[in-house]
Amino acid sequence: MRSFLLAITRNPISMVGAAIVTFSTAIVATLFLLQMTGFEGGPYVGILAYLVFPLLLLVGLILIPIGIRHENRRAAKRGGQRSFPVIDLNLDRTRRIVLVVVGLSVVNVMIFAIVTYKGVEVMESNEFCGTACHSVMQPEYTAYQHSPHARVACVECHIGSGADWFAKSKLSGAWQVISVTFDLYSRPISTPVHDLRPARETCEECHWPTRFVGNRLKIIDRHEDDEANTPLKTVLAMHIGGQKGGRSHGIHWHVDPEVEIRYRSDRSREAIYDVEMRLADGTVRTYLSPLQTEEGWEAEAGELEWRSMDCVDCHNRPTHIYGQPESEVDGALAAGELASLPYIRREAVAALSETFESHEAARDAIPKRIEAFYRDSYPDTLAAESKAVAAAGELLAELYCRNVFPTMNVTWGTYPDHIGHERSPGCYRCHDDEHETAEGDTISQDCDVCHGILAWDEEEPEILETLEF
Repeated sequence: MRSFLLAITRNPISMVGAAIVTFSTAIVATLFLLQMTGFEGGPYVGILAYLVFPLLLLVGLILIPIGIRHENRRAAKRGGQRSFPVIDLNLDRTRRIVLVVVGLSVVNVMIFAIVTYKGVEVMESNEFCGTACHSVMQPEYTAYQHSPHARVACVECHIGSGADWFAKSKLSGAWQVISVTFDLYSRPISTPVHDLRPARETCEECHWPTRFVGNRLKIIDRHEDDEANTPLKTVLAMHIGGQKGGRSHGIHWHVDPEVEIRYRSDRSREAIYDVEMRLADGTVRTYLSPLQTEEGWEAEAGELEWRSMDCVDCHNRPTHIYGQPESEVDGALAAGELASLPYIRREAVAALSETFESHEAARDAIPKRIEAFYRDSYPDTLAAESKAVAAAGELLAELYCRNVFPTMNVTWGTYPDHIGHERSPGCYRCHDDEHETAEGDTISQDCDVCHGILAWDEEEPEILETLEF
């Protein structure tokens, strides 16, 4: 046993390994105790405590036997005694050493069990997903924090339950680490995510076809570009549909389990060439796009792929939602976050539509532009509402920084939203009255297929008075 311990101390490889083990264990234990006492250090503390230093600890443990093996070979060449331990438990000293080794092994097993559990916990945290690779994920994480799913953990949608998708996500994440390390990632990040788990295994944990049925009232607020920022409302009765009484109808009919809809598109899923509908009775209808009649369309389309339609083909931005200047300003005015100063809607949209080199430049220039307008055109308003003007400038700068990220080449409209048909072709990718079967049937573009229009850009819609909104 003595010669075995000497082999560790005589060989530099084993000594380095022992030093790494000692240092890593001390750091992991210290960081763990700090976090247990409530210390908040951001995602990087968790990465260091449960990923980086445990890996170093493992490397150190591996180096120790490598060094011992190397020392044994050196001893054999010198004709000396090999340093394999001779364990004689009849000797008190040997028993003590064995107990120490077994105790240290148990401690190592406990350390690795704890750091493995905590490492998984860190890797599944929103902070790790959104801030560990800050420059890359800043746009997506910022959009997520202001979305309807801001309280839903990233892994709930991107991974879901089960070990198989957890393993797939970590294998995919390995390449992402490499691409970030060597600056191989695209700017902006390309969409859609082609290896995303099917929505029926994630989204439908909360949203399922039999839960959201019937019609839903949707009120869209807009404002004129006049001096009074005249508010207008559009009221729609959305035919949500879903499954009820064993029969599907409305918009959510597209994801009826008894109906399979497939489409063929390019990798962006923005140009749809074929749509195939297979009904429960075995009927199959294929609708071809007029894009296929254009000369050279295959070369222009590039690589095409078939895909079974699910929730994210329409709800493609359910969480990472980016607005447009008009919608952001209209929303702020409707919510009362932006004061209705003279011509503020027009000037706000113009300010947000400008291009800035950085967020810092935007935060500096946008408030100055708003203040300059009122100083030149409405000095009395500026004098009386100076705080409101200043707050408007700060809010608009914040709205810009939520949606535009110069370092990642993300600007207004970079990521199309397929819900509806105003910000992108959306529904019209299929519902264009031009996808046609061999019999001449088309996919309808009639407005009332998806919604009924109860009011359109009205100041005081009668329907809302009737419903006492």
